[in-house]
Amino acid sequence: MICGIDEAGRGPIVGPLVMAGVSVTEDKIELLKAMGIKDSKLIPAEKREILFDEIIKLVDSYDIIEISAEEIDEYQERGINLNQMEARVAAKIINKLKPSKVYVDSPEPANGGAKFGIMINEFLNVKPEIIAEHGADAKYVVAGAASILAKVSRDREVARIVEEVGAEIGSGYPHDPRCKAYLADNFRGPIHKYLRKCWATYKRLNEAQGQSNLSEF
Repeated sequence: MICGIDEAGRGPIVGPLVMAGVSVTEDKIELLKAMGIKDSKLIPAEKREILFDEIIKLVDSYDIIEISAEEIDEYQERGINLNQMEARVAAKIINKLKPSKVYVDSPEPANGGAKFGIMINEFLNVKPEIIAEHGADAKYVVAGAASILAKVSRDREVARIVEEVGAEIGSGYPHDPRCKAYLADNFRGPIHKYLRKCWATYKRLNEAQGQSNLSEF
């Protein structure tokens, strides 16, 4: 069984980071390629939605894990950085899917990404061959399939948050003008529980709010 793992939402201040894994037999690799699967960032949103359902129907097994903004903050408070957190979550997926080989997109560039594979190994109950590479989602179709599941899952959650707060927040990334404009005036509103408070962006917003309050006295 061959597994691919990738994440979506590593950088945003709003919403979860999502990690996904898919597991297939060798004979289904060509079927995945024929579906036009590649790095999710290179596929239009409408097509990703279609591929999401097609991938789930084709693969032998899959796992999708959402790590909320609150959980990310908790990891950071415990001194566990994003790479270390992702290694732990990737290990959970591998332990569940029990593949013989894993292709994982590595956020850790050291040794071409291989260091991330070593990090994952610390938390495994199974012993598959791990190929951890930076950009694996563009190189290996199983990792590309995982990237689509992760991306669509995060996009759906962001859409749900948008509906809940009743405002357009864009992608949720700090550099997104729509997100910046909304958070400048509303970061303590309904969206507050979905913000990564360990992010420098949040700390700057908090500091600016404090200075604004002081200026009123």
